[in-house]
Amino acid sequence: MGPHPAVAAIRLAVRRVLHDILTEQPPTPDTRRTPARGAARPRTPDAERVPAPGTRRTVPVPVRAAHEESAGSLPRPGGDAPAPLVLVACSGGADSMALASALAFEAPKLGIRAGGVTVDHGLQPGSGLRADEVVLRLTDLGLAPAESVAVTVGREGGPEAAARDARYAALDSAAERHGATAVLLGHTRDDQAETVLLGLARGSGIRSLSGMAAVSGADGRYRRPFLHLDRQTARKACMVQSLPVWDDPHNADPAYTRSRLRHEGLPALEKALGKGVVEALARTAQLSRDDADALDAWASQAEASVRDAAGLLECAKLYALPPAVRRRILRRAAIEAGAPAGSLFARHIEEIDRLITGWRGQGAINLPGKVVAQRQGGRLVIRQG
Repeated sequence: MGPHPAVAAIRLAVRRVLHDILTEQPPTPDTRRTPARGAARPRTPDAERVPAPGTRRTVPVPVRAAHEESAGSLPRPGGDAPAPLVLVACSGGADSMALASALAFEAPKLGIRAGGVTVDHGLQPGSGLRADEVVLRLTDLGLAPAESVAVTVGREGGPEAAARDARYAALDSAAERHGATAVLLGHTRDDQAETVLLGLARGSGIRSLSGMAAVSGADGRYRRPFLHLDRQTARKACMVQSLPVWDDPHNADPAYTRSRLRHEGLPALEKALGKGVVEALARTAQLSRDDADALDAWASQAEASVRDAAGLLECAKLYALPPAVRRRILRRAAIEAGAPAGSLFARHIEEIDRLITGWRGQGAINLPGKVVAQRQGGRLVIRQG
């Protein structure tokens, strides 16, 4: 008898991503056939085995490594390159615990080393202890290395954005420190639907409506295997495997926009429009992403044709382009001049665009990052002010 359908679904999703990762790796003998020496062996716990508070020493440094693997990182016999390492970002919630269990099961069969990282945001009492408990759960699954990383969350962009920035910085650092090929994230179809609605509320354009990419980050570091699976599938997979999960109280706190959307907004939409809203929003994300990618490619090709011999943007040629293509060129030019991408909003690009489409002799436009855009002699000049 095979595994429970929920378990089979999460394992299949992870297996496909791991196959993609192997396909992208430089060919090395036996990579697809022989498990790496010291590769993690999956063990699904029958019950939670977490020590009582105070019984496990917490090392008072930002990184608390619970289990480090050395053999798996060594070159293979005969001089072969070491097996690739894939990390899972695990909060201890149902989505990421299901992802961790699937990675622990699938990675050894493909000769891939599997590890895990949990990020302690320090936003709740006892967060360090909970992070250590997650590390123990990852270790119990057979993941190595398994560690927690403590971060300091700032305030820029609001609490949710600041926490996200700190988390990704920690994951980037962990991936570079361990030489990981990829980091798996447990975002589900439900998360994708929420992201699309948040983008729609901001009025940020088609790129925001495209939600989260299945592959993102530098060199495709971040992979999201569960974007086509719903949240209940992940939770069910944890339940049938007796995997303990932690429900973050922030996910139910109405002070957070995403929490209100999850518990109030989406249920209200489903009540008004019927079931299937989440699936439709996720489908919208994929269609929007395809369109946005095509427009980005068009803008890249068109950019050279609207610059003069000195490299300045010619307003007349920009005016002739479709607005969606023109605005992409303007956004890229502003970022190249030093405007932070995260602070450059649609209203900024619209103001620059008016220098081309609604020229009435207006003055320079101040952009984030002390960047200035102005029209001079039929040319658009975007530079540091």
